[in-house]
Amino acid sequence: MSSESSKKRKPKVIRTDGATPEGKRGKGDGDQAVEIDERRVQSCVHFMTLKKLNRLAHIRLKKGRDQTHEAKQKVDAYHLQLQNLLYEVMHLQKEITKCLEFKSKHEEIELVSLEEFYQEAPPEISRPAITLSEPHQQTLARLDWELEQRKRLAEKYKECLTSKEKILKEIEVKKEYLSSLQPRLNSIMQASLPVQEYLFMPFDQAHKQYETARHLPPPLYVLFVQASAYGQACDKKLVVAIEGNVEEAKALYKPPEDSQGDSVAPQKRRRPTLGVQLDDKRKEMLKRHPLSVTVDLKCKDNSNDLSSVGADENVLHLTFYYLMNLNVMTVKAKVATAVEMTTAISAGDLLSPDSILNCLYPGDHGRKTPNPANQFQFDKVGILTLSDYVTELGHPYVWVQKLGGLHFPKDQPQHTVTADNTLSASHMELTVKLLRSRLQSRLALHKQFASLEHGVVPVSSECQHLFPTKVVSRLVKWAAIPYEDYAKLPYTKDVIEAGLAEDTHLYYMALIERGTAKLQAAVVLNPGYSTLPPIFSLCLNWKGERTGSNDDNIRAMESEVNVNYKELWGPKPGHQLLTNQLQRLCMVLDVYLETEPHDTSVEGPKEFPQEKMCLRLVRGPLRLKPFKFNYPQGFFSHR
Repeated sequence: MSSESSKKRKPKVIRTDGATPEGKRGKGDGDQAVEIDERRVQSCVHFMTLKKLNRLAHIRLKKGRDQTHEAKQKVDAYHLQLQNLLYEVMHLQKEITKCLEFKSKHEEIELVSLEEFYQEAPPEISRPAITLSEPHQQTLARLDWELEQRKRLAEKYKECLTSKEKILKEIEVKKEYLSSLQPRLNSIMQASLPVQEYLFMPFDQAHKQYETARHLPPPLYVLFVQASAYGQACDKKLVVAIEGNVEEAKALYKPPEDSQGDSVAPQKRRRPTLGVQLDDKRKEMLKRHPLSVTVDLKCKDNSNDLSSVGADENVLHLTFYYLMNLNVMTVKAKVATAVEMTTAISAGDLLSPDSILNCLYPGDHGRKTPNPANQFQFDKVGILTLSDYVTELGHPYVWVQKLGGLHFPKDQPQHTVTADNTLSASHMELTVKLLRSRLQSRLALHKQFASLEHGVVPVSSECQHLFPTKVVSRLVKWAAIPYEDYAKLPYTKDVIEAGLAEDTHLYYMALIERGTAKLQAAVVLNPGYSTLPPIFSLCLNWKGERTGSNDDNIRAMESEVNVNYKELWGPKPGHQLLTNQLQRLCMVLDVYLETEPHDTSVEGPKEFPQEKMCLRLVRGPLRLKPFKFNYPQGFFSHR
């Protein structure tokens, strides 16, 4: 403080020194000096006061800081105590949680219920007077009873082990007896083979088949079992067998052996190209199981030739395969006839392996795989569709999958599809009946086509009443045509647009003549014939071209064979429907031509004189002709 006051005084001393000399001062200057001294004294007093106040302020500040420090120390002490208490609380809570979560070993033991405990435990262990009121004593008593029970079970276990060893010794003795019995049984079976052949009871062959069946994949095994059972119970003409290499089938289920014995020097192999790799992957993808199941369906010849009675029967030979990586089944068909069939050019596709099983069930063409997962597998190896390989692998019909117990739902895809015996059994009977009916209908058509190609429409004696005695119009041509030629015909558009003609159907062209009139009939033969009737589209070339679009009577002639076909079914199963339809076409063509009015501008007699007896020649505004034949009266009338 003194240094600061000295620094402040110096300017004032300098100011006084800088005044005028005393010799020159006047009277006023003396008063001014006195006043300055007084003020200097006052300033010194004030300065001392300020110094005192400054000291007091510093003393008070120090005292406040000391008080604040003491209070802070107290707060820190209290905070430390609080933290210590919180830590103790947390520690106590952890200990409480450990105690609450503590699990004793007895909690893992499944003790008997309390009711059973008090009923079965003796009183010296249960002590109901104490344990009912004290849970701890009750738990101890239950543990004592559990220990007692386990001691009893341990003793019983030892007794069972002793009994087991005794039984095992007896089993070994019996095994030795049975192993010595097997050679004797084999010798007996060999000696009984002539008896089995004589009595048509091939037990030995059936036993070998069942031994081989153990190596079949599940779908083929289900098919073999269900078809064999159906043949034994309901159809003696159904023969089931297993073909293929059994050793290869066994090798599929054996792990590959590591060849460590022979050390062969490694050879440099040329890396296959991408195309070769894809071909190998395709072959592996489409690989078939080494074993296959064959089913032979036999049926009698329905011909009227008495010499065929008792002869060999017609056989539909079916071979079922299993594609292991695709999890689908395929089938190949072959027909063996009892007698040599007459060669018919138009009947070439009737018994072909690719068409005889087509659409056995409606819409089942066997061109696409029924397993939705296969499409993703095909995309990986570059296969567009399975239809390119059906000639080699067989057709994957849906009914084939069901016979193998396989079902692939499209609305609810499944990760793994397993063979189901129930599904196979539920479809076996109906499928066998459809297969036999298909074979019989195709054989009947084959014989009929041979006659039709020679211009003869065969009509059986049971169907003679459906037609008049004299039919002048004659069939002069019957030939098969491709679907493309059928679709080009102008008078078949209505059938195609209605969806009644598909590329899986069979198509034929018939030509019926009488004089200068020529009636062309384009025929669509559904694979399900004769359950589904053939469909005829007509075109009459006589004095112009007449079809169903420009002539109502031509449309009526089509209705006679397409709509009223049930009259022409004949005796069941209706295999004569096609020939009866053709004969009716000849009949209605006679009626059409004979009821046409005579052209007076042409000289000479009428080209087609009326030979049929008709009640009315025409009726109604459409001038329809009487195409309905009435038996036995023998006249024609309108429907």
